[in-house]
Amino acid sequence: MKDGHWVFTSESVSSGHPDKLCDAISDAILDACLTVDPNAKVAVETLVKGEASRSHIVLGGEVTLAHGAKVPDFEAVAREAAVAIGYTDHAIGMDAGSHDSCKVQVLITSQSTHINRGVVQDIDDQGAGDQGLMFGYACDETELFDGHKGRWMPLAIALSQGLTRALTERRVDGTLPWSRPDGKSQVTVEHDSNGNPVRCSHIVIAIQHRDMIADFGSEEAEQAYIMDQIRTHVINPVIPSQLIDNATQITVNGTGRFVDPGGPYADAGLTGRKIIVDTYGGRGRHGGGAFSGKDPSKVDRSAAYAARWAAKHVVAAGLARECEIQLGYAIGVAAPVGIRVDTFGTGKVSDEVIAQLVDQQFSFRPGHIIRDLALRNPIYSSTSAGGHFGREPVDGMFTWEAIDEARIAAMQRVL
Repeated sequence: MKDGHWVFTSESVSSGHPDKLCDAISDAILDACLTVDPNAKVAVETLVKGEASRSHIVLGGEVTLAHGAKVPDFEAVAREAAVAIGYTDHAIGMDAGSHDSCKVQVLITSQSTHINRGVVQDIDDQGAGDQGLMFGYACDETELFDGHKGRWMPLAIALSQGLTRALTERRVDGTLPWSRPDGKSQVTVEHDSNGNPVRCSHIVIAIQHRDMIADFGSEEAEQAYIMDQIRTHVINPVIPSQLIDNATQITVNGTGRFVDPGGPYADAGLTGRKIIVDTYGGRGRHGGGAFSGKDPSKVDRSAAYAARWAAKHVVAAGLARECEIQLGYAIGVAAPVGIRVDTFGTGKVSDEVIAQLVDQQFSFRPGHIIRDLALRNPIYSSTSAGGHFGREPVDGMFTWEAIDEARIAAMQRVL
């Protein structure tokens, strides 16, 4: 590697990874609750694990709905979410539609009244659902490459997430019929001394697949076929061609094979264990709170979205190449206890000036965040895999990724 160059690695996992399966189930339950009560208070965790003869889905948490609202069938929602991901056969890791081979346990009670009274207030005074710290981050790395412009994300995580989304899409559309829901990706990006991405040094893919030795005659031939298919249909469409050179190391199923069964049979899954995958791949800091299964009164989720929204505007406005915003909250209190901006020396004006602009253009009171980003809608299942940030804001989803040109213009007046 050349002097002054540096590398950064990020990973992602597919929708069928056991932890992401749990995120999907938790967010499906959240969406089901918001459908019957937009003010639903939800905090639901999921555990999945497979055994030789049976798989298990365990739901635990708290749900409070308006009086008279029909309580969703939590077991049915969980099964439907897992089936939609592709877990329809116990031989591959789980048959979520089978009551014989998949057991669902529901341990859901109502929200604590002490928490509830702090968040059930008018829009201006609605307090945070808990104490905590949240970060939002944006940078301009993706803006250098067609197909990734407008994301304002670190390139390593943007590419990793793109790869896992492609794994899922090519399985669902039948391009890779031998692949299974469980998969992972990892990308290492080399940067020059100015921080610009110049190449991918390593690309790693793991994808569960059916046993195809009978088709190809040997493990080596099977592996060569999988490598060719993944390069053709997943890597090449996602990774910009100028980032791959003869020295780029590509690894697909590094142990040789990843055959059935996988998913929850191979590894237990749990909601909230992929928080770095969900956010910035390690480039931006993380406050520690997971997102999935939490309604927007939980600032772990809503304030992280708002901080990202604001940071993206700072970078898109040209005020800095990189921006991180930290928010801090006390339970039951509406106003943040702290707002901090760090542009890592890339700002065209001081961080203090940018912090003032952010405070002027964005309200971080929980009620205002929920209002401004329309977070009481059932939009969360779409976030459970592929990353919460750097996504397209369409059909009312990923509203925190939308750029407000009026805010951009107001912020640019200091330049």
